[in-house]
Amino acid sequence: MSAPLPPPPPGFAPEQLAFSRHSRYQRPRRRVSWWGLLVGVGVGLAIGLTYAWVVEPVREVDTQPRQLNRAARADYVVAIALRFSYDSDLGRAVEDLLALNLGPDPFQQVANIACELASTGYVDSTSGIRALRTLRTFYQLQGKTGCADQLIDDATPVPLATLVIPTNTPTLIPPPTKTPTPAALTVGTPAAPIVPTALPRRTYEGQILNTFCSLSASGMIEVTVRDANGSGIPGQRVRVRWDGGSDEFSTGLKPDRGDGYADFRMRSGFNYTIDMPGQSDPIAQTLSAEPCFTNEGEEALRGYRVVFRLVR
Repeated sequence: MSAPLPPPPPGFAPEQLAFSRHSRYQRPRRRVSWWGLLVGVGVGLAIGLTYAWVVEPVREVDTQPRQLNRAARADYVVAIALRFSYDSDLGRAVEDLLALNLGPDPFQQVANIACELASTGYVDSTSGIRALRTLRTFYQLQGKTGCADQLIDDATPVPLATLVIPTNTPTLIPPPTKTPTPAALTVGTPAAPIVPTALPRRTYEGQILNTFCSLSASGMIEVTVRDANGSGIPGQRVRVRWDGGSDEFSTGLKPDRGDGYADFRMRSGFNYTIDMPGQSDPIAQTLSAEPCFTNEGEEALRGYRVVFRLVR
């Protein structure tokens, strides 16, 4: 038998005795569910990251050269050197290097970048080696040096063939008989050594097709190298020389203009000769960077169209 309940305090209504003050049914309800809030934040974060990384990733635009990371800067410097080997525009190359914000001596930084690239897997491909050689020439022309000078060797060793010529084995004279017959010393004819012969070097003949005057192609020498059938030949070296300098460039770097196409921009006041080194004689006519006027009356430098044809 349970103990009787204590009497209620004065002023306390009897119906209030049915529930305890500390009953969970009497507690005030919370207006915020913390578990629900955490789950909602997590789901929203997951949806936002999925949208930002997968559905609509950020596309970087209008990036300044100085904002590139270290690897991208190195690629940018290589591109500057390759373009310089093509157009010989030192002023433009210096402007692009200054835009990278490489420091007070940008050409020495170019040498340092070449050293870093030459010490990595960049030299594992033929294109990488060619790019580094172009980069090395670029900073050496400005009197700079770096470790890439020793890491890359321009000389390509040529294996020497050793020919073994068989020795002569004389045949002994037979002993004399009762009826002597004239005997002669017979010497074995040595086998003719097989000497590999190289195919004759291809020979080209060059000529100036015409001249033109264009503001967009001011002072441009447009070269085309063709085979006997008239098709363009890529990868052929063309050389231009002027008083105090020379430059070489290759066909096929602008495939939209044809496999055998290459061009070079002249500077005002200079006279140029053009040839294919080791494969053609220089064109007798000098190419002069003289002023001209376009059909619209705009002043430019005269341009030339040159063709080299394979004749052998």
